[in-house]
Amino acid sequence: MNRLFRNRNRSEQAAAYKLLLPTLLIIAAVAVWPVIQSFWFSTFDYALNDPRKSTLHTNYCINLEKYLNNYPYLINQIERETENTDSGVKAELEQLRKKLVDSDERIRRNPKIHENYTFVNNLVSEMTPVENKYRFYRIDKATADEMQGLFEDIEADLRRLAQRHEFLNRERIIGLAESLGECIITPNFVGLKNYANLLVDKRVQAAVLNTLFFTIVSVFFELLLGMIFSLVMNKASALKGIVRASVLIPWAIPTVVSALIWSFLYDGQNGIVAKAFCAVGIIPDMGHLLATPTGAVFSIIFADTWKTSPYMALLILAGLQTIPLSVYEAATIDGASKTKSFFFITLPLLKQTILVALLFRTLEAFKIFDLVYILTGGGPSNSTETLSVLAYKLMFAQTNFGMGSALSIITFVCVALISVVYIKTLGEGIISD
Repeated sequence: MNRLFRNRNRSEQAAAYKLLLPTLLIIAAVAVWPVIQSFWFSTFDYALNDPRKSTLHTNYCINLEKYLNNYPYLINQIERETENTDSGVKAELEQLRKKLVDSDERIRRNPKIHENYTFVNNLVSEMTPVENKYRFYRIDKATADEMQGLFEDIEADLRRLAQRHEFLNRERIIGLAESLGECIITPNFVGLKNYANLLVDKRVQAAVLNTLFFTIVSVFFELLLGMIFSLVMNKASALKGIVRASVLIPWAIPTVVSALIWSFLYDGQNGIVAKAFCAVGIIPDMGHLLATPTGAVFSIIFADTWKTSPYMALLILAGLQTIPLSVYEAATIDGASKTKSFFFITLPLLKQTILVALLFRTLEAFKIFDLVYILTGGGPSNSTETLSVLAYKLMFAQTNFGMGSALSIITFVCVALISVVYIKTLGEGIISD
């Protein structure tokens, strides 16, 4: 009988795991895979603004498309310049041409690269795009160093000759020689070097401090105002529905729209909020809010508190409505004041709700991007630059995907640590309760 019961339990567990498998696969695809991909990118010096780093390379390669788009034209340009120069410079140009031709012949003689060379050359001649699997060809380190050294020497010699002799088209011949040097691709795998560089970077450290300051201050005021709003909305009154609807309006407005509204309200010339703050003496002049570091930080916190306090109020209100009225009636009979009832009944019974509200809001505040980007763009002088804004600038403004991905992973780790700290410090006993 016991064996039958155990077998049934095992079959039920196996069925349960099978039912959970699609969910786990979806979580892996939606949540885990982007993190793994970002970590992989972060281990490379991956930057689109540099032709040698625009793709991920773990080996030495030659970019055949770029080579064949430059080598023939450089040879032709050297021949033209040779025909239009004196004997001294002519001999040097002929020597440079011979070096290039010899190097090209060595490439062609390579039996492994010859087929790709011919195929890519035909595509380039027809002005047809070349796929990466044909564009890049793997070579050994010794060959890569030899070719790189040759191309750099030729560029240096041409620049030297350009100072002695006036070429027909100096910019063209120098540009072709420089582009030829970019054909040799070195491995851009750097391991954890991007993380090491970011951790000692002063700008990143400032962004961390800005993010922490914004998160702590804004979440504190949002929790305080959210608690007040929830207590007001929880009271039975004839206007309860209107009050709840009015309080929730700021939260219902999309963050981008809210940020644009506040940018007009903070405007140094016509902003209503800026004018009001200036009139009561909070700021010295209307342009102070978005034009100074202190004013910009205050403006973002103020706008975010206005926007998100209703969210905290909604969560806390849900917790308040689960507390039985009989508990308060019993406390009143025992002589407890409203203050004592709040601190000894309301707050302890709201522990789980406050934890959830703080956790969600802290994570969102730490990842803030849109409000900061629209209001200040991280300025002035990077005083409001958060980790998310800096990661965006690295990845999309500077197209440095290696550093940007590394900073995104650092942000992810910080968010994970915040979650662990909240659960460990505020969540003890929740599961057991």
